Amino acid sequence: MDNIPFKSYRIEERSYVAFIKREIHNLVKPVFSEKRTGEIDIVISELTSNLIKYAGQGELLYRLINEDDEPVLEVLCIDNGPGIKNVSHYMRDGNSSSTSLGQGMGSIMRLSNFSQVYSLPEWGTIYYVSFKASLTEDYGPPPKKELIVRALSVCMPGQLVCGDGYDLKMKDGKTGIFVGDGLGHGPHAKEAIDEAITAFRSAKEMDPSTLIRDINQDVRKTRGLVGTIAVFDANLKEWQICGVGNISTRLYHGLEYRNYICHNGIIGLNIPTRLQNSAMEFERYQQLVLCSDGIKTKWDMIRYPSILKYDPMLLAAAIYKDHARQTDDMTVLIAKAL
Repeated sequence: MDNIPFKSYRIEERSYVAFIKREIHNLVKPVFSEKRTGEIDIVISELTSNLIKYAGQGELLYRLINEDDEPVLEVLCIDNGPGIKNVSHYMRDGNSSSTSLGQGMGSIMRLSNFSQVYSLPEWGTIYYVSFKASLTEDYGPPPKKELIVRALSVCMPGQLVCGDGYDLKMKDGKTGIFVGDGLGHGPHAKEAIDEAITAFRSAKEMDPSTLIRDINQDVRKTRGLVGTIAVFDANLKEWQICGVGNISTRLYHGLEYRNYICHNGIIGLNIPTRLQNSAMEFERYQQLVLCSDGIKTKWDMIRYPSILKYDPMLLAAAIYKDHARQTDDMTVLIAKAL
């Protein structure tokens, strides 16, 4: 899983659009074909023009990652506008809420490998689209998974690097998830989180408390971090969770959830002598949500009706949209049980 933050651009007027389109074009041109790059240009134009036309302003997030050794461009377009009352109606060509031809939302669907829209009246709209190297190539059936893991990480405004980080690894029928937040922000916070991820990846154990101790030893020369590790055991059908510091962790089943309370301390500086895992039963359709302290904790799933039917990235974006502090690096990671 690539620990790559999204680049964020606030779009406040139409003059911003050309710059953002050029940035994304230059990012994908070296790895995608000329035809595919042109298709991405069209979708970015539609997203940004809709943003200006209907919401007045908003935010565009994007990143280029590798997924199964294939380059993938992910784009999130977020606004606080009037929302769309009937998304499925406007996704069909010929339907528009303005005087246009009504082909914009349809073209976004046709030219992306994956697209979803979540919108509520008087709340706003979130588009999530992703692009692979080819629109028509048969990538084969998706592998069977028990978990879908999505992460949204954004640097503190004005910073070039992100001091938050996350990673995912699988071993012996277990899936380990790590989310960490280097103290402060900027290059030194990133150094701490990079060292922690390296230690997490190289550790032989898949026990959360043991992994925390291993990371603690390996990051002592950095400024330290807070972090939580959740391990899903496919054989025992349970979660084991251990964390130090203020990573907010909730395990949802429907609208009900259990909080995990982390141990006090700082990884790399001082952790409790006795670290204990908390066991939580695994159930289908659960959502494990982990947030760094760049996200306010007083968010409630009940504000987002039907969002559990969508890709977990939409929930991550909704939490970010409403609860990002914008005074620190911001991360939301969601693991959805299938």
